[in-house]
Amino acid sequence: MKIFVCVKHVPDTAASIKLTGDNTFDDTEIKFVANPYDEIGLEEAVTLVEKEGGEVVIVTVGKPEAATTIRSAMAMGADRAILVKTESQFLDSDITAKALKAAMDKDGLPDMIFTGKGSVDTESFQTQYRLAKALGLPVVNEVSALTIDNGKAIVQTETGGGAKQVIEMSLPCVVGATKGLNEPRYPKFPDIMKAKKKKIEEIEFSDLDIDASKGKVVIEKLEIVSERSRATMLKGSVDDQTTELIKILKEDAKVL
Repeated sequence: MKIFVCVKHVPDTAASIKLTGDNTFDDTEIKFVANPYDEIGLEEAVTLVEKEGGEVVIVTVGKPEAATTIRSAMAMGADRAILVKTESQFLDSDITAKALKAAMDKDGLPDMIFTGKGSVDTESFQTQYRLAKALGLPVVNEVSALTIDNGKAIVQTETGGGAKQVIEMSLPCVVGATKGLNEPRYPKFPDIMKAKKKKIEEIEFSDLDIDASKGKVVIEKLEIVSERSRATMLKGSVDDQTTELIKILKEDAKVL
């Protein structure tokens, strides 16, 4: 079984972001990691290959520095990786999907493709759908349970409000992983050392004949989220607190 796992190089959610222009940020001083939801997909891929045999191939579209993140992800058990190098901080999901497809076409169609349900930076939640459409494959997102049986992927997906749905797809297919599917492993030191010797094939984005300027989404402006105001603790009797709360809602929040 050959499985591709799309892994995105994203800023750590605890990183302090400094804007350097209307739509760029300083990415030289912050820590980058593998997108957490992609790690769930990677764990599932590695587990499947450990049972069925085959190989797991990481595919990433990102800056050259993404190789560090790929090495960390490879320590979880992936066999090799493909990095499509770009200098862009933000590629829209349509362009990203085209780049991923081009890399996969070059390597050969797999039995399955895993992504995370979305990335923790731009949160567009579109790449897996656009990739599946480009490849002509079935896709399900928000997958929290998966079984492979006789050439079929039987998945359980979250549909909102606590409801779940079971869907059956023919292989190959695209699966967007979410929490609950598994618990990603923590690589051991020997695995980290082995990952340093694993192959990362690098492809220049410019060699893919894709026009990045024709993306469907353009980021016009980035803004730092203002700090939240501190909570106000109400004191006194229930009547006193109720009176004070109504006053705050009327005079400060102006919602009444």
